[in-house]
Amino acid sequence: MLAGLEKAAKVVGIKQTKKAIRESRAVKVYLAADAEERVLRPIHELCREGSVTVDMVESMNELGAACGIEVGAAAVALIRE
Repeated sequence: MLAGLEKAAKVVGIKQTKKAIRESRAVKVYLAADAEERVLRPIHELCREGSVTVDMVESMNELGAACGIEVGAAAVALIRE
């Protein structure tokens, strides 16, 4: 599921993911299941409103590693180039 995420066109982080969804640039969103619900809820709502697919990932560390960064990530959006 996360294969190829490191090289894909993407934005990482809560603010950048929200921005990509609002600007209709997000194609798919990955969210870390261990992130706080208060952080994830607004993104879920934006995705639902914008008909963006959401995939859950087990942990922030796993999502960050899949993106090729050394810290955890709560949210990642694949974007149109």
